[in-house]
Amino acid sequence: MTHPIPIRRVHHVELIVGNARLVSFFCRKALGLDLVAYRGPETGCPGSVSYALKRGDLHLVITSPLTHEDPRVIFLALHGDSVKDVAFEVEDLDGVCEILEKRNATFVERPRAVSDSHGTVRIASIKAFGDTVHTFIARGGYDGPFLPGFEPRKRPGYDSGLTGLDHFTVNVEGRQLERWVEYYADILGFHPQDTWAGHDVQTDRTALHSEIVTSADNRIRISINEPAVGKRRSQVQEFLDYHLTAGVQHLALSTKDIVRTVAAMKDAGLEFLPVPDGYYDRVSDLAQACGIDRQTLEHLSILVDRDDKGYLLQAWTRPVTDRPTLFLEIIERRGAESFGGSSFKTLFEALEVEQARRGNL
Repeated sequence: MTHPIPIRRVHHVELIVGNARLVSFFCRKALGLDLVAYRGPETGCPGSVSYALKRGDLHLVITSPLTHEDPRVIFLALHGDSVKDVAFEVEDLDGVCEILEKRNATFVERPRAVSDSHGTVRIASIKAFGDTVHTFIARGGYDGPFLPGFEPRKRPGYDSGLTGLDHFTVNVEGRQLERWVEYYADILGFHPQDTWAGHDVQTDRTALHSEIVTSADNRIRISINEPAVGKRRSQVQEFLDYHLTAGVQHLALSTKDIVRTVAAMKDAGLEFLPVPDGYYDRVSDLAQACGIDRQTLEHLSILVDRDDKGYLLQAWTRPVTDRPTLFLEIIERRGAESFGGSSFKTLFEALEVEQARRGNL
């Protein structure tokens, strides 16, 4: 087994979008994130703008290029609003990069220092799936509002109850699943979750293959999907047709009270994915064991599942971008460490219905 890279946490997730001001406003009003910092022409960065938002341990950066000379304009043209970077925090950047070099990682940016009046941060980036990168950040003693170049910009959201990033899900091209499982194992030292019950999911029309990889301490979890052969185009293939390359399909945001969080987000106007008919008849015993009445679960489109460690509650939004390439999951873990087996199949069925509505099944 490959020795794991010593990653402390997911530092932030960066999205490249067409209008960062509007998307950051959406994140505040729909998700309850607080705007904490800003970088742009007014702070000495003339070519782009970035808004840093947070809630609990969740940090998002929303970035827009401002000129045609910025290569991220091409990223936008190809993929639409999409996740560009899942950044990890480390302590010893040089040591990490030495290991990455030996493991033949492809560097997008070699280690360098960035500074402002609050101190110095050292960063490096490697290529990941599609046009996505992983940036490694060593903060040292940096005490600024976010990263060098950002200035404080305090605009509160609301208390949505979000606490962090539980996992993120990646869609890759057909017959590429094992390649990316091996990438995370060989490059970062992640390990596959052998207990994952959703390896092969199918209906009478579509199918996919899925694997879960996690960091050594299980704090960083990644779900990876590829399309499988079926009678119709799977939701993974629909993603690839619109996104053109592999990419992040959804971010799973954690909460300690999913009922409160989903209710608040629905009140704020966020649309959640309807649950297929008959689902709540099948899980009535699980719902009762969780202490949440069926009417509440059904009204809020919350799914319930369990493993040998406890219960899992999940709800998924409709796409939050115009292309059907990015949605959000709200997740509450009551001891469960898995991703759900039957609930994953139900999600697949619900997404299939949405595909049919778009004429893409």
